[in-house]
Amino acid sequence: MDTLRAWVQATRPLAQVNIATPLLLGQALAFACTGQFSLERMAWIHGFGALAHLFIVFANDFADREGDAHNRTFNQFSGGSRVIPEGKLSPTLIAGAALVALAGLLALGVAALLQGLGPWLLVGTAATAALLWAYSYPPLRYAYRGGGEVLQGLGVGVVLPLLAFATQTGDPLTDMRWAALAPMFVLGVASNILTALPDHPADVAASKRSYPVVHGQWVARRHFLELTVIAACATPLVLPSAPLPVIVTVAAPAVGLALSAIPMLGSADAEQRDECRAFVLRGGAAHGALALCWSIALVALALIG
Repeated sequence: MDTLRAWVQATRPLAQVNIATPLLLGQALAFACTGQFSLERMAWIHGFGALAHLFIVFANDFADREGDAHNRTFNQFSGGSRVIPEGKLSPTLIAGAALVALAGLLALGVAALLQGLGPWLLVGTAATAALLWAYSYPPLRYAYRGGGEVLQGLGVGVVLPLLAFATQTGDPLTDMRWAALAPMFVLGVASNILTALPDHPADVAASKRSYPVVHGQWVARRHFLELTVIAACATPLVLPSAPLPVIVTVAAPAVGLALSAIPMLGSADAEQRDECRAFVLRGGAAHGALALCWSIALVALALIG
């Protein structure tokens, strides 16, 4: 039973939100642009999302095992799953699990191709593996060298929505609303900054050039809020035909949640664990609200119009 609990902990179930949300958003965009939607294809897409999630969390746990061992300011949103530093599972087991998840992604992609769903899940597997390798592993290791937030923006803000769009429609080039990916990318960059905030002391000790380490915690929090509001204000790129009242309604929850975090802007350092957690919670809620409102509005406007 303890081993089972350790493996559940290693999967970091909360992190699935970072995968499922952009996949849902990409499918909502596909429906808005083409009117196409298939429950069967949705199942394939989220099967990919589940395996990609496992591959990412396991591979990052293995890559970050030394830094995580010295992390004392982690919370449920950062610092890895903790199973390696807590001695619950060995690095070898976690690395093996990452390879099994990657093999599952490849098998799923081949099966989708044989079922006539196109090569998109295989393309998504290659892109996911390449971005994770560049993010966490030598020789690039941009999470440590600086620039990891850009790779996460590309992964969750561009690759995942585009993968979901292509799998639902079969053609990402003809009808894709490319401008919509810009605010999604911004949101992905901001998300990386947010989840790096609690790890600041450990990242400093590990010489990891995360955004809060390079720019300082206060500036990183401010930039996170600014990027969140910028993404919300770019809602017309996602909903170009929506009237102004709809745009305001869609953007308002995220902007309101971001603004509610301003009182913590000067004091939510990682060392203040409760306040830092509260800041991350509000920031994560703002992102979830914006992505959810985008998705609902895309589907609703397509059904109405």
